[in-house]
Amino acid sequence: MSNLHFTKMHGLGNDFVILDARRDAIVLDAAGARAIADRHTGVGCDQLILIERPEDANADAFMRIHNADGGEVAACGNAARCVAALLMAETGQDNVRIQTRAGMLTANAMDDGWVTVDMGMPGLKWNEIPLAGDQDTLSLPIGAGPLMQPTAVSMGNPHAVFFVDDAEKIDLANLGPGLEHDPMFPERANIGVAQVTGKDQLRLRVWERGAGITLACGTGACAAAVAAHRRELTGRTVTVMLDGGTLEIHWRDDGRVMMTGPVATSFAGELDLSALT
Repeated sequence: MSNLHFTKMHGLGNDFVILDARRDAIVLDAAGARAIADRHTGVGCDQLILIERPEDANADAFMRIHNADGGEVAACGNAARCVAALLMAETGQDNVRIQTRAGMLTANAMDDGWVTVDMGMPGLKWNEIPLAGDQDTLSLPIGAGPLMQPTAVSMGNPHAVFFVDDAEKIDLANLGPGLEHDPMFPERANIGVAQVTGKDQLRLRVWERGAGITLACGTGACAAAVAAHRRELTGRTVTVMLDGGTLEIHWRDDGRVMMTGPVATSFAGELDLSALT
């Protein structure tokens, strides 16, 4: 298992090292995942992705996700688009089903080369986020500096969305770590700062739990769009501008969240895991 083929992909700069473990199982502990994700001595990525055989016969593959800190998480929207693009290129299909710890995701190829993923139903109850106790998820009694009273949303992972007048002025690098570890979030949280910039348009910056500030966060964009509509700031279809580019989010009337955006392959190669660990 020491020599592993990998593909490096990204969605709007949110980058991933993707390993195919469907034929030969790949077992990585947190240290191994951190070593691969290290941008100085490894390949470098925000998340490490394993494509595995699905347990559900209706799925094309199972997607396992490790953050750069080595911890395993249940959801990653930009990675889902990248994995979907790989599977669709492999099979010649224009739609695939991906099993994750957060549930089944359905992805479709778009005419412009973008990929749409059905991210499922957002969790809006306190125990779905989860929070440490029963709270109104529309406005949580926490904050730091200029960030106050976020809206909590789960997109298979916990998000706290703070609405601000100017997202660029927020010192997210300093405020993000403390908010990520706030006692309100027993599983920590992704921290988003969102600014309404026009009719059904948001500017979003995200501190991702276990990864820090990333150029884009797909589940964060979904959470921000849901939160903005819940607060009556936007409609159900929102263009979200992240540091790395734009995602289109549609919170359908049936409650399901559709995320559409681009994918790109950076390069592929072989890594010697024994040399990293």
